[in-house]
Formats: sequence, C-alpha cells, structure tokens
Amino acid sequence: MVLPEPIDLETWTRRETFEYYREKVPCTYAITVEIDVTQLLAALRRTGRKTYLAQVWAIANAVNRRREFRMALTEDGAPATWPVLHPAFTVFNAERETFAVVWSQYDGDFVAFHERTAEVVADAASATTMFPQGELPPDVFDVSSVPWTHFTGFSLQIDGGPRHLLPIFTIGRHLERGGRTFMPLAVQAHHASADGFHTARLVDDIRELMAMPEWVERSALRPYRSSQS
Repeated sequence: MVLPEPIDLETWTRRETFEYYREKVPCTYAITVEIDVTQLLAALRRTGRKTYLAQVWAIANAVNRRREFRMALTEDGAPATWPVLHPAFTVFNAERETFAVVWSQYDGDFVAFHERTAEVVADAASATTMFPQGELPPDVFDVSSVPWTHFTGFSLQIDGGPRHLLPIFTIGRHLERGGRTFMPLAVQAHHASADGFHTARLVDDIRELMAMPEWVERSALRPYRSSQS
C-alpha cells in the first residue's frame, strides 16, 4: 500500500505558511482562467482521441509535477505528499441525468492512459450508482466537467475543508472567439498547500501542455519531476 511521504519540517520553506493556513486561518481559494485549447483540439481531431480524457490527463500531468498539489496529512496530522496522484473524474449518464465518479491510474504516457481510461468512461456512462468502482482510493484528486455552460467564475464551499489539501478542478464549455477556442478551468486550492504563486505556475503548466500537444500523437512524454517535486 502506497503511503504519503512525510515532509521534513526542519527544512521545509513553507512550514510557517502551512501552519498558519492550516491552524489559525484555515481557508481555500478558487481561481477561474481561460485556457486556449485550439492546438489541442486540432491534435485530437487528427488522432480521434477523446477531448475529456486529454483534458484530464493534462491536468494530472501538471499536478504530478508539483509537490504542493500532492499534499496530504499523515495519521497524526503531519504534512506529507503523495508520490503520485491519480485523477478521479465525473461521467454523466444522460438518460438518468446523474453522474458517476470514477478514477483511473495516472500514466505519463497519454496514449496508454487514454486506452485504459476510455473503457472506464464507457462503463461509467450507464452507471446507476455514484461510485461504480467502489470507494475511491486516498491518492486521487478531483476533476469535474460542466460542458453545458461557459463560466467565468466557479467556487466550491467545502464542509470540513481544512483537511482537504488536494486541488479540485472544474472544466466548462468551450467558447469560440477570434478564431480560437477557449476552455474555462476553475482551480480550487487549499491555502495551506499552495499560494497564488504556486497555482499560477500550475495553470502555466497546463497552458503549455494544451499549446504544445505533441503528447496526443506520440507516447513519449513522461512526467516532469523537478527538484520541487
């Protein structure tokens, strides 16, 4: 069983910030941005691969680059990080007008992730329960989709939020403007885990993946692991 790796508090530069927003002023924040997905959609048309799975993979790739977005708490409440996080995401059942929450193992190879996850999505589209795979594992983060409307702002009010250190992503309906296609993306973050600087950097990582989607057509991109991972 994989466990989160404890953080060395003596050397952690964000220790004071973490403790302040975890204990004294526990809070989350949300930011909504537009992502240019014109190049991504063109690459997907050439391959016949699914847009939603590409969006989920790109978000998961960006999350796995950055330690601050893989935060967890140990059993005794100490900060830690998951070595790898896997995406959990919603799938809509149009007939019932309900959604299922499923997850798929993250893979740095998008093609391998797509092939495996397409089957998960196909099965979940007719699911009659909210969690057709059973209880979600602890090392997943949430992605949801609201493809029926374009939005410029989105936020969640999380009961018990001080313990939920992982980010939550919400994707909206694409908007055509000036010959380009834009995707609204809302990012909900816990301030103990990540400051505005970190979230802006995460958004830039996602923008880069969408603007240069070579990974859609070849299985060569592996998760980037920097010294901050």
